[in-house]
Amino acid sequence: MFYSIYAESTPNPEVMKFVSNKMLADKSIEFLTENDAKKIPMIHKLFSFSYVESVFLSANFISIKKSKNTEWGEILIELRNYITEILNDDDVINYTEDIEIEEENIISSLNDTNNNLERTDDEREIIQILDDYIRPAVEGDGGAIEFSSFSDGVVKVIMKGACSGCPSSTATLKHGIETLLIQKLGDKIKEVVALNG
Repeated sequence: MFYSIYAESTPNPEVMKFVSNKMLADKSIEFLTENDAKKIPMIHKLFSFSYVESVFLSANFISIKKSKNTEWGEILIELRNYITEILNDDDVINYTEDIEIEEENIISSLNDTNNNLERTDDEREIIQILDDYIRPAVEGDGGAIEFSSFSDGVVKVIMKGACSGCPSSTATLKHGIETLLIQKLGDKIKEVVALNG
């Protein structure tokens, strides 16, 4: 079966989500520079377009952040066709399976056993809530959320992909994530803040 791609807008006007009919990766990785993408030729090729600022690869989609001086109407079809062509020319089934990527670029699996062994009970509970309630919605918008830390009632998360720099990410943090965590965990939670991805 051939790859087919459709484009889907995200809440971030600078980011478009290109969704595949087949899985692309088993990790979610953000590429902020062309140099970051060298280990995945398909992603590296996308940086050949001068208007591509960053690329986020996840299970079955690629989110692309464009430069502000370019309109989606000018580049959307070109990018969609280019991605479709690359995917159908490659023999790759999983673009992240056998590569070593800098750890800070990977959105770790929050269910990773080793990762959870080092966590407190409160941290594991926060991670589970993020996995169950927040992650699906954020991925639906072409982004990702990663738990960073929890201390003195403050939950720190990292927003990546379409969520990084999104005008509505503050509302998502305060009215979505923070409200949900307070609802679920009570006065253990004082605030949720985002770190730069």
